[in-house]
Amino acid sequence: MVQASGVRIGWDDLPATVHAAVAAILGGPVVEAVSQVGGFSPGTADRVRLADGSRAFVKAVSAAQNAQSVRMHRTEARVTAALPADVPAPRLLGFHDDGTWVALVFADVDGRQPHVPWQDDEVAAVLEALRRLAVPVSGLPTLPSLLVDNFGGWRRLAADPPVSLDPWAASNLDLLVELADRGAEALAGDRLVHVDIRADNLLIRPDGSVMVVDWPAAAIGAPWFDTLALLLNIRLYGGEISDSVLDVFEPDPADVTAVVAGLAAFFTDRAREPDPPGLPTLRRFQQDQADVMLPWLRARLDAGLA
Repeated sequence: MVQASGVRIGWDDLPATVHAAVAAILGGPVVEAVSQVGGFSPGTADRVRLADGSRAFVKAVSAAQNAQSVRMHRTEARVTAALPADVPAPRLLGFHDDGTWVALVFADVDGRQPHVPWQDDEVAAVLEALRRLAVPVSGLPTLPSLLVDNFGGWRRLAADPPVSLDPWAASNLDLLVELADRGAEALAGDRLVHVDIRADNLLIRPDGSVMVVDWPAAAIGAPWFDTLALLLNIRLYGGEISDSVLDVFEPDPADVTAVVAGLAAFFTDRAREPDPPGLPTLRRFQQDQADVMLPWLRARLDAGLA
């Protein structure tokens, strides 16, 4: 199984102007940088240390690595600067954008990614963090507007079905289109949604609490979507969890099934595309998720949850 990871540049690959900008934000030059793994970005991701021992986390990218990553970094800077103080997310210390390179500087988080296969205590900690995260917000895109095109994947697949399309999906495309359309509508809400909850976007701190990182896709929508994304990641990497963890949000079970259908559309459709620059494993990772979503969707339909 492909892990969530791009092919990253490192701290030493950044130009001197970016090093200087980071030093200006932090109040001194970086004397040590340790590259971090995980996440789909070809840019650098480094835990850095200053001469006085203080630490920070820096991520930087240019269009030479991937133009979309540059846009995402700019969006993340705006989002994280505006997050409510009690949301479990790292604090943005500063932002550099010279038109070519974009760098974000965050407070360092003493933490690690969750173990996979997932462990019960870490699942419980993440569920608690996601409940804390789902606060009312404004000023972000709505989740339906963000994902409606992605959820249209079954319609595109029906227009041009690939030979490799799952046989059950191929014989149920009309139903899948209908479900995914409902799923896009079911995403409406007024709560903060991270949108991209995966093991590599979570940090377990020494006290067992959880910080949620990487916020470029944040939106306003249904409060249970992030927990649904966690369910997918646990099904992908292994661990014990039931769909009943969604019950705390009281979603309509048919809406949940429809969103599962929409996510299956997204991953199945996107997995057909060429890998983007600097991200040679992305499409395979999307296919791995599609391979999890379809049996999950069928199980919910067989259980009458539609």
